[in-house]
Amino acid sequence: MLFSGCGGAIAMAFLFLGGENLNQNKHNHIYLAIISLALLTFIGILNETSMNVTYPKLSRQFAVSLDTIQWITTGYLLMVTVTMGTTAYLLRQFKAKHLQLAAVLAFTFGDLLCAMALNFPMLLVGRLIQAMATGLSTPILFHLIFTEIPRARLGAMTGFAGMVISFAPALGPTYGGWISEVTSWQLIFWLLLPFVLVSLVLGQCFIRNTPLGNTKRFSYGSLISLAVALFSFVYAFSTIGQAGIGWPLAAWLVVAVVSLAVFIYVNNHGESQLFDLRVFRVKPLRLSTLTYFSLQFINIGISLVIPLYAQYVLGASSTIAGLVLLPGSVCGAFIAPFAGRLADNQGFAKPVTFGGVLLMIGAACFAFLQTQLTPFLIMAFFLVLRIGFNFAFGNTISNATVLVDARNSADVNSIFNMVQQFAGSLGTVFLAAVLAVFQNNGTGSLASRTYDGGRVDYIFLTALAVVVLCAIIINYRLQKQGKSMVK
Repeated sequence: MLFSGCGGAIAMAFLFLGGENLNQNKHNHIYLAIISLALLTFIGILNETSMNVTYPKLSRQFAVSLDTIQWITTGYLLMVTVTMGTTAYLLRQFKAKHLQLAAVLAFTFGDLLCAMALNFPMLLVGRLIQAMATGLSTPILFHLIFTEIPRARLGAMTGFAGMVISFAPALGPTYGGWISEVTSWQLIFWLLLPFVLVSLVLGQCFIRNTPLGNTKRFSYGSLISLAVALFSFVYAFSTIGQAGIGWPLAAWLVVAVVSLAVFIYVNNHGESQLFDLRVFRVKPLRLSTLTYFSLQFINIGISLVIPLYAQYVLGASSTIAGLVLLPGSVCGAFIAPFAGRLADNQGFAKPVTFGGVLLMIGAACFAFLQTQLTPFLIMAFFLVLRIGFNFAFGNTISNATVLVDARNSADVNSIFNMVQQFAGSLGTVFLAAVLAVFQNNGTGSLASRTYDGGRVDYIFLTALAVVVLCAIIINYRLQKQGKSMVK
């Protein structure tokens, strides 16, 4: 019921956005195609975090630790990231309709594996297969927007896409918590299948764009080295939960840095590229990438920490732990398209800067008022944070696309979608590892140990929010001065 209402709201939002053009038949297929991919993307991203509130239950059922269980989210995000690395090439080689079909089939197969999982490895494999589908659908969604929607409406449409991406992960714990509270966690997966079918029908009927064209071979070396680098970065921080800051962390970070260097060399000097890294010669684009990464790190990270904190420290049920995120999720999500329209009318600087300020205030409330936290205050602080996030998030990627030539839009699309997913995986594993360190090595009750870990997480997220605001201010100052190619 809850999920049905949210899915319907998103479809209605897209229809409303295109309302003045929807009565023209030539535009109908564009909006319906976008709705099909928005629905599949929403399902996939909601699925990322829907299991967060089930960690304690899954830990007991499968007899594995918290920092192992979190890989069903971290691994999901990491696989999404790696898959997104292929989309700049795939969109040049294959029709978007065929890629959407592949995404639907992969998600369905993975979903069935998860729903029937008998053990933790089976659940993890199913999640990874689902993640491949999300890694395809999200860039295709943005690709259709950037290539089919007029420039005058780009901010508003990207705002709605941002609504999907930001609403889904915060709604996930509410959806997962309610389902796991009233029935079994397996139903979380079964209930997704009807919506996947709707996405399939709409997509195969209305996605009509053609491939961008590509005659080069796929760069497997670039993909493998990038995948190793991303996995190594994430796994390095996951070791903190058990080993603390020691040689495992250092060793994996060395592997990550070396693999990243190999990727950059192979990508730049090989016969073909996953994406054109020369776009980073544009300094405002580098700042936009940092902003986009940090926004999603905070968004996904705090959506993990809050439900766990509410359950372990405040003694809340999984339903309540998920519900405290709902008002912020709903309000923030429906603000996103209006933030996009504001950017269309007044430029990107004002809404993004305003969002950065609210994000910092919301994060600071968690850090400095932790002793007073109750479910109601968590709800209020998260509401402020999410409003700020949604003012900044969609407009950041919209602004990034206008900083480069149109021929590089697929590269920026692929890079930014990878960045936001990698940020989510890193945020999940790092913040969960901090909680695990205190839970495993602290003193006192489990509630007090989790409280201490939560304090470190909240302070870190506040510091990152300050970095976001500084990057935003510098970015738009440079753009105002016209220094788009400062190296």
